[in-house]
Amino acid sequence: MAAYKEIVAKSIIGKGKKSFKNNYEIEVEETPSTVLGCWVINHKFKGYKTGDQVGVNGSFDVNIWYSYDNDSKTMVANKKIEYTDTFNVRLRSNADLSEDTDIIVRTLYQPNCSDVKIDGNKIHFMIEKELGVEIVGEMKMKIAIEEEEDPWDIIEDDVKEEDLEKIDEEVNEEYL
Repeated sequence: MAAYKEIVAKSIIGKGKKSFKNNYEIEVEETPSTVLGCWVINHKFKGYKTGDQVGVNGSFDVNIWYSYDNDSKTMVANKKIEYTDTFNVRLRSNADLSEDTDIIVRTLYQPNCSDVKIDGNKIHFMIEKELGVEIVGEMKMKIAIEEEEDPWDIIEDDVKEEDLEKIDEEVNEEYL
């Protein structure tokens, strides 16, 4: 009959990803003629536990380069966008979100501007992003161990006692 030992280790107990498409707008002083570019920078985020869900608080900056006055002048509009997203991450069996659980959030697809429209002095734009969440918690495993260990094998040296004495004599002659 085998004996068992219980091992406690950190392991991924839940994992999931979610894509987001959100619409925003920014109002500018001049009436834009054309949007020349849109950049999303400074993406920061942090995951946390909220009940049976995982939440992510984050922010990023959007810079929209546009022309106005019949495409004769340009300007850049800036906006900091803060967001809160939630995930329903399915946990592996016998796992739960406890105080010891670590939430790891990764950006799988960086926030990117996918659609821009001009409406008077307002610029409407869509931001797409994809976030991945890993939940790391403690897992317990039972492993079978042998009660009796196999005996140690005796290893015979190939060197004979006579050879060792001969080596000792040669070393003594050389260094003395």
